[in-house]
Amino acid sequence: MNQFNRTAYDARTLDTSVDAGLRSFMLGVYNKMGLGLLLSAAIAYVVGTVAPVTQLVFGTPLLFVVQFGPIALLFGSMFFMRNPSPTGAALLYWSVVSLIGASLGMWVMIAANSDMAAGIAGGGQIGIDFGTIAQALVITSAAFFGLSLFGYTTKMNLGPLRSFLFMGMIGVIAIALLNTFFINSGPLHWIIQFAILGLMSGVVAWQTQNLKITYFEIQGDERSMAVATTFGALNLYIAFINMFQVILMLLGNRE
Repeated sequence: MNQFNRTAYDARTLDTSVDAGLRSFMLGVYNKMGLGLLLSAAIAYVVGTVAPVTQLVFGTPLLFVVQFGPIALLFGSMFFMRNPSPTGAALLYWSVVSLIGASLGMWVMIAANSDMAAGIAGGGQIGIDFGTIAQALVITSAAFFGLSLFGYTTKMNLGPLRSFLFMGMIGVIAIALLNTFFINSGPLHWIIQFAILGLMSGVVAWQTQNLKITYFEIQGDERSMAVATTFGALNLYIAFINMFQVILMLLGNRE
């Protein structure tokens, strides 16, 4: 989701030398994303290790809010936030971050109890401990840094990736639903996971370049800058979380 996508790319923008304002803008995006990840980690730890909270989240109808709330908020914002304010964008961001953090508590619960998550990997088993979580976090962080650095520094126009990534995600979601309800194929499950990892990698590079271009289009407009910072952090946060979960499942695969 991005409220500031552009179809036309200015070659001058892509070749612009390092600018203090641009650095400040991008640091604002990364700082907000980092705070979101820290909040999600804290919420996940509480949900996964504090028994009453675990029971509340995973043993009551609140589970459906945690599972489907982020999707509902993101799709709803596309219709109800056509001209978002900084406050509205921030409220959306922190709400999504909090709900996703609660859902990540499942992995912490598995690690804390040394459980095997049967059936998650297309009929196989996932074995997760805190070492696996830490390893997945390091790998994801390194991959994210490299992809974002590429998006920031490349002179290649990554704009055309937008349509491919969007259509790719639609296709992956459709295949995943078919596999979940009708096919139930283990190998297809893992193909879907690798596809998600590849698509999210493309999102990180493209979104980083798009944020760079957005800055030059809206610089001087403090309201738009605040909104762009928040939505940029949201896009990168979602890509990071998806990459992390795929890598975590790959590391924990016991098939």
